[in-house]
Amino acid sequence: MRAAVIGAVGSTAVLLEKLADAANWEVPIVVTLPRDLHARHSDLVDLSPHCERAGARLYCTGKTNDSETLAAIDGAQPDYIFVVGWSQLCSPEFLALRKDKVIGYHPAALPRLRGRAALPWTILLDERITAGSLFWMNKGTDDGDLLAQRFFHLAGDEKVGELYERHMQCLGNMLDDVLPRLAKGREDRMPQNDRYATWAAKRTPADGLIDWTQGARNIDRLIRAVGEPYPGAFCFSGSRKLSVWESNLDCGTSRYHAMPGQIVSRQDGTLVVQTGEGLIALTKWEIEGDKAPLLHVKLKGSNDRV
Repeated sequence: MRAAVIGAVGSTAVLLEKLADAANWEVPIVVTLPRDLHARHSDLVDLSPHCERAGARLYCTGKTNDSETLAAIDGAQPDYIFVVGWSQLCSPEFLALRKDKVIGYHPAALPRLRGRAALPWTILLDERITAGSLFWMNKGTDDGDLLAQRFFHLAGDEKVGELYERHMQCLGNMLDDVLPRLAKGREDRMPQNDRYATWAAKRTPADGLIDWTQGARNIDRLIRAVGEPYPGAFCFSGSRKLSVWESNLDCGTSRYHAMPGQIVSRQDGTLVVQTGEGLIALTKWEIEGDKAPLLHVKLKGSNDRV
């Protein structure tokens, strides 16, 4: 079987490694972003070594659906097209290249959380069960028939980086099962039930701005949802941006009277900050410029004017 691969991130690399190892598969072409567009993905991966291992031609483009890209994919004569780790929508013309043979991966329990930023939303919504979903792409948003789906549990303190790695493992395990079946002509198709569908809206780096009037638990959840490999949660000390990568809620009993956003103590690199409800400890953070003048100041967030 011949597979065309379209993608640019960690899950794309997982797919290429599995295709390289799978019997009866070859990869004639991999479509990815050119260097000047690498900033589109904070988790972008250089696919060159993976393409070399799979024996694939690397084709760089910023336009999934232009005639040149479509011709390059079609010219590679794939039996299946995999779109894994790619943020652009696929046009009807793209999907028609191999009708009903285009496979996508979505890091959520479809039909739940169709759409964008599924990993941050999984943590923001405090989901305790999620799934990786391989599905047959069509004209809708992540609503095609399921090819395979694998569920796993989440802890209440899950970080997005941990969730990211668990999805890489989940995808790899599913591909170990799916690729041999596809090579034998078995195409499982399980319709999604729209009754249970939800849609996740797009998120941008600006959505990581902390609102200190929120409770400590909500702020901790935001920090966990947008941390590495994503741009991170942030606020301001004066005009300087303070990025927060890790936090915890184990701050003991407070005897402080403070305003939301006010730093009440600093010890061993940890900042303890008053929120709208309770204290939060910022355990991994960085600030533009000198870190020294950060004791007993009020941090600015989305409820303040910078």
